[in-house]
Amino acid sequence: MKGETNRVSDKRYKIKTAQKINRKYKDRLFRFVFRDKKDLLELYNAINGTDYHDAEELEVNTLEDVLYLGMKNDMSFLLDTSMSLYEHQSTWNENMPLRGLLYFAELYQRYLEENGYRLTGTGRRLPLPFPRYVVFYNGTKEEPDQTQLLLSDSFKGVEGEVPSLECRAVVLNINYGHNQAIMERCRRLKDYSEFIEEIRRNLRAGMVLEDAVEQGINACMERGILSDILSKSKMEVRKMLLTEYDERAEREYLRKQSREEGVEEGICVFILDNLEEKVSRERILSKLERRFSLTPEQAEQYFEKYAKAEK
Repeated sequence: MKGETNRVSDKRYKIKTAQKINRKYKDRLFRFVFRDKKDLLELYNAINGTDYHDAEELEVNTLEDVLYLGMKNDMSFLLDTSMSLYEHQSTWNENMPLRGLLYFAELYQRYLEENGYRLTGTGRRLPLPFPRYVVFYNGTKEEPDQTQLLLSDSFKGVEGEVPSLECRAVVLNINYGHNQAIMERCRRLKDYSEFIEEIRRNLRAGMVLEDAVEQGINACMERGILSDILSKSKMEVRKMLLTEYDERAEREYLRKQSREEGVEEGICVFILDNLEEKVSRERILSKLERRFSLTPEQAEQYFEKYAKAEK
């Protein structure tokens, strides 16, 4: 009986281990889909409206591991006089400009070293490639086709003062049905979007992850979606999705996010209603702390946020 119990426990442990949570599965698949230079060039042309043909003009200098913070990015490359940093995100992240700043610092350091440039001992201005930072977003939160995130929005400083640093992240929503013009110019990106949507459609229909992935792969192969990759690397893609994606964790994350957004919406309505009734600022702050169990600092932040929006 004891041996049987151990075998059952071991089996449960293996199942639990095989379903280990990591929501970055789509990030790695994104890099896998765009590992070929010609596909990277097509993506670059689609985003920038250019018409380059020679994929060998691309100088890929991807950051495999960023030393500080242990972060990873997807891809960056040099083309002509620009330095493009492309990153994929499956969850919405307001801190992408800060990540971009850290990434570009590393990339420019490499650029200076590889070209023999020194910051001291010369009076001439060093030529630097033009930075472009694009984030490809395909999480479940509804977002517009394009969003601009600025590092300066995170700074605590004097209002109206121009900060010494800036980093701009252009976030492109690549979920199915978004950014159609770009999708039409880049078949690989369109296929990737449709492939992820096919799996999500299966999950919404109630399939378990394994069946959703298997049927999604087969359906896309039949329709010619990512067929060159799936026909050659079907097992690799399947394993990538099954071992790196945690269905339960993502659904719990979405439920938590939904609850938080619901609470914040309630706070917003509460503040606006009280302002409309001419309730004093001090009284609103006091009521916020009691009604929503907020600290004085949190109540102050919410009030400033929504009182300004009302004005």
